[in-house]
Amino acid sequence: MVKKVIIMGAGGRDFHNYNVLFKNNSEYRVVAFTATQIPGIEYKRFPPSLSGPLYPEGIPIYPEEMLPSLIARFKVDEVIFSYSDLTYEELGKKISLVLSASASFRLINPFETMIDSIKPVLAVTATKTGAGKSTVSRALAYEMIRRNLKFVVVRHPMVYGDIEKMVVQEFNSINDLDRYDLTIEEREEYEHYLKIGVRVLAGIDYIKILHKAENEADIILWDGGNNDTPFYRPWYQITVTDAIRPGIELNSYPGEINVRLANTIIITKVSQARDEYVNKIIENIKSVNRRANIVKADMEIEVDKPKLLEGRRALIIEDAPSITHGGLPYGAGYIAALKYGAEIVDPKPHAKGLIKEIYERYSHIGPVLPSIGYTKQQLYDLEETINSIDCDVIVIGTPADITRVIRVDKPTVKVNFNLKIIDGMSIKEIIEEFLEVIGRGFKDI
Repeated sequence: MVKKVIIMGAGGRDFHNYNVLFKNNSEYRVVAFTATQIPGIEYKRFPPSLSGPLYPEGIPIYPEEMLPSLIARFKVDEVIFSYSDLTYEELGKKISLVLSASASFRLINPFETMIDSIKPVLAVTATKTGAGKSTVSRALAYEMIRRNLKFVVVRHPMVYGDIEKMVVQEFNSINDLDRYDLTIEEREEYEHYLKIGVRVLAGIDYIKILHKAENEADIILWDGGNNDTPFYRPWYQITVTDAIRPGIELNSYPGEINVRLANTIIITKVSQARDEYVNKIIENIKSVNRRANIVKADMEIEVDKPKLLEGRRALIIEDAPSITHGGLPYGAGYIAALKYGAEIVDPKPHAKGLIKEIYERYSHIGPVLPSIGYTKQQLYDLEETINSIDCDVIVIGTPADITRVIRVDKPTVKVNFNLKIIDGMSIKEIIEEFLEVIGRGFKDI
């Protein structure tokens, strides 16, 4: 008997799970995807060109709020949970929602959807959005460049645009960000690699992406999204957690899985946290993974034009995912503004349209502006909010150059942050250990 399923997703992991487990599996009938976190993806259709011969009309995508009615309408047997960055309490509520609607709830074993590569995979994961994964990945990339290693970055998917045009995306320069008409959130993840000459692959079909990566490079650097598990089976896994959110390493899904699987765990932002927080994180890590190397690190923050900040009224724009579903009240921009003596202007009273709704939904956000830009309307509201605020300077704490996609009428200061190891293995030593694993082969993977 064919089992009817719905895949709960957020425009990334959901499509990967579908491609690997369900696309050509006649034992299941995927009646719908549901979407959350990412506005604009709902009420679309996973197209026939990608859904395979079992789904000649494609598969509809609905808002997650419709899930109970969809379960009843389609007489769904099982709901497949396929996104990341939840606390266990949040995950428990999803489970209760599905079970009370009379469907079973399934979590996919991460190894079921990990594709084996013939090339070594160095994976960077996290326990929660905003831990500093991109900064760690960039430090690893610098070290591999220094060693003349031939590698390519494969980034976790962010399916925010035209699904059919995103099967395999190739980024070689900053101009490619404009060519693909990317959102701010996508630019935040790709731009820092392109500036140092590192090629990035992403998209929807991670089997095709893997084949391209294997043909082009000797090593694949997997840059994970949120706190998701890797799509490719790692030969060596690094997990990033941060000291200002103690406990999240054992209270997030699937962040704790990444802690348990890691070869090396990097605790970032240690200088911003109390010693007892850092010690508790180390204790928590050792309670589930005694073999992992534990590294303490800081995120060194600098700005390109510090003289524009001292005594000036500053509007802070932060990386949106980190301060929305990532749960942080502020990020690098806020810290930089305080460091260089700026007076911070609270943007909340001036929020327009969808930006105002973001503040209502994420009430923990501090006096900073999230760089929300998934849709044209959000970009418009972001631009209107920025330009309505009386300030002297704008501090851009997000890695993306937002001035490429919106117009701002004030001077800007760009925040840069780099990894600084405080205690434990250096990035050089981590790469050396990874290369030793490659040399020993599959027996140690």
